[in-house]
Amino acid sequence: MSVLDVVALQLAAEPGDVAGNVKRLLASLRTHCAGADLVVTPELVTTGYDLAMFDERGRELAEPLDGPTVTAVAEVAAQLETTVVLGILERDGDALYDTAAVILPDGAVHPFRKTHLYPAELTRFSAGEELLTVDTPAGRLGPLICFEHAFPELATTLALAGTQVLVIPSAVPIGYEYLLTLRTRARAQDNQMFAIACNLTGSGFSGNSLIVDPAGEVLAAAAVDETALRVTIDLGVITRERDQEPALSMRQEALYRADAVERLGAAAVGDR
Repeated sequence: MSVLDVVALQLAAEPGDVAGNVKRLLASLRTHCAGADLVVTPELVTTGYDLAMFDERGRELAEPLDGPTVTAVAEVAAQLETTVVLGILERDGDALYDTAAVILPDGAVHPFRKTHLYPAELTRFSAGEELLTVDTPAGRLGPLICFEHAFPELATTLALAGTQVLVIPSAVPIGYEYLLTLRTRARAQDNQMFAIACNLTGSGFSGNSLIVDPAGEVLAAAAVDETALRVTIDLGVITRERDQEPALSMRQEALYRADAVERLGAAAVGDR
């Protein structure tokens, strides 16, 4: 499928109220996302994002991927015949992960665990150890989570692996929304792919979710209120954009491998 109906479902999440947050999420999916091919939700939308709360209640609030929340969202995804990217606090044994679960209409669940943790998260979460691309009815998706939009190499790695839509559940606070909007546009244009950044709102979070095309142009943008951004995208634009400016195919990787950086740094020190 080349032409897709995509939604960034910008929601508030009451910290610690998993039952209430999930109830509102499921209602929003049914109300606003019928007929959509892809829905992206915010980071940790089921628990809310509150690091101090996680210190006290993290293991209580977290769930395994076969737990009740993912199961309930998968049921709605199947009913709506849509792919849902769900931000959830995952528990696996003794470890807690900030996870984006890609839930397909057929019930398959593909988890991406946040690999690059924000400094304040390092003592609360375990870091994921690998990136993910997922072939879905809504194209090949590549998830990142919030702070990870700060690392261009991550998005480029996903693009080189065939990602067509970069999906970014986020919890960017008020005052830092410029990072969300600037970096989402940059990662989309850098790699000439679509990007959907869905941010929490309420409780100090900025909203400002956006959907961006491969030229870096904003197709839809939210303010601070809860909303469902919905646009139609054509994946064929990716090929046209890359044919026009074939930056990815003209990369000279030997110039920016780790050994090249080391040589360059050593040469600079030697020149002093």
